Amino acid sequence: MFAYYFDLALRSFRRNRVLTALMVLAIALGIGASMTTLTVFHVLSGDPIPTKSSVLYYPQLDPRSMDGYTPGEEPEDQMSRFDAEALLREAKGDKQAVMSGGGVTVQPERADLPPFGMEARYTSADFFPMFEVPMLHGNAWSKAEDDRHDRVTVISKKLAEKVYGTTNAVGKTIRFDNHDFRIVGVMQDYRPTPKFYDLNSDRFGEVEQVYLPFSTSRDLDLGRNGSMNCWDAGDDAQDDPEGETGVNVPCTWLQYWVQLDTPEKAAAYKRYLVNYSDQQRAAGRFERPTNVRLRSVMEWLDYREVVPGDVRLQVWLAFGFLAVCLLNTVGLLLAKFLRRSGEIGVRRALGASRRAIFAQCLVEAGTVGVAGGALGLGLAMLGLWAVRQQPVAYADLAHLDPVMLLTTFALAIIASVLAGLVPAWHACQVTPAVQLKSQ
Repeated sequence: MFAYYFDLALRSFRRNRVLTALMVLAIALGIGASMTTLTVFHVLSGDPIPTKSSVLYYPQLDPRSMDGYTPGEEPEDQMSRFDAEALLREAKGDKQAVMSGGGVTVQPERADLPPFGMEARYTSADFFPMFEVPMLHGNAWSKAEDDRHDRVTVISKKLAEKVYGTTNAVGKTIRFDNHDFRIVGVMQDYRPTPKFYDLNSDRFGEVEQVYLPFSTSRDLDLGRNGSMNCWDAGDDAQDDPEGETGVNVPCTWLQYWVQLDTPEKAAAYKRYLVNYSDQQRAAGRFERPTNVRLRSVMEWLDYREVVPGDVRLQVWLAFGFLAVCLLNTVGLLLAKFLRRSGEIGVRRALGASRRAIFAQCLVEAGTVGVAGGALGLGLAMLGLWAVRQQPVAYADLAHLDPVMLLTTFALAIIASVLAGLVPAWHACQVTPAVQLKSQ
């Protein structure tokens, strides 16, 4: 029966080519605009680590002074070095990692390759298994090497190829800022989107290509990147030999993540954070009332409003445009079906039921949707190409994946069928006797 209705739809299209083209174009424009913005939103708002996002948590403490205190406000987004190292040392989670962005100068031994700068991440050993960093050669360093402050490093495949001409650089020595480091691992390509573990740097850019033990980075006073919030830090920073990144300096500048494999462990860890905060306030370090948070990956992304506001606005505007296109399609379908009132009346007189007429009209509308979806897909790809030309961090991520490809056609068909409901209902209400008499 569907084949019969489809054949009737094709015949109808051939008789009204201009009207059919206008309907297809209206659907295509709406689908192209909405799928372009929806694809960008899909890329930016997705789960960056779906296999573990429910067990990775971001703890927050509030070590600030009472200056500017407002009851009910959120605690600090980052952690002080004193607190991060204390939590890392006590190790109450299944895994835990402290980290900060940084920058080093790579000094190759090759005479034809001058020194060059490279973004780095200073972190602890659990970073790699916690965030499922894929290793191409070798392994990450161990907790024992963290504790010994060893000069070891994990580098990217891209950096290994640039410096050594091969990806297998494990065991080789590489020089950063006049210090030699032993390469223990080479990473495979890795790019969580967004870079959820540190939202203070480029959220949608590529990850760092150099990874060093946090303890070693502080021993060598390597340069750091990222935001820092300090309070009453003047004298402390001057007295501390490590400056503004010293252990006792009242500044928050570190990211800290913990893995808790069950909800019970998460609840217990939050109680631990409350007890820790109480202890620090009793010791005179914390002044504000206990104020802690423990957010999962997706909760953290929502709190930080990772998806740019203009992207959300563009999605709403595009779907509003799609609605306008559908209203135009409703009018065109209504004109098309009512123009065929005589034909429909004859079919009804020959025994066709209202249900059959209604189904035929919906098949026509759905066919228009398929054609509009195909054209809309091309327009969406053109729109995404335009997005990739923009000077924004997420530009190169704007690509259609299989899910969005299927969504394009599903949205086109559903939209066109919905647009065809009212015209199809009017068409099946045609009275055969009136049409036959007029004929």
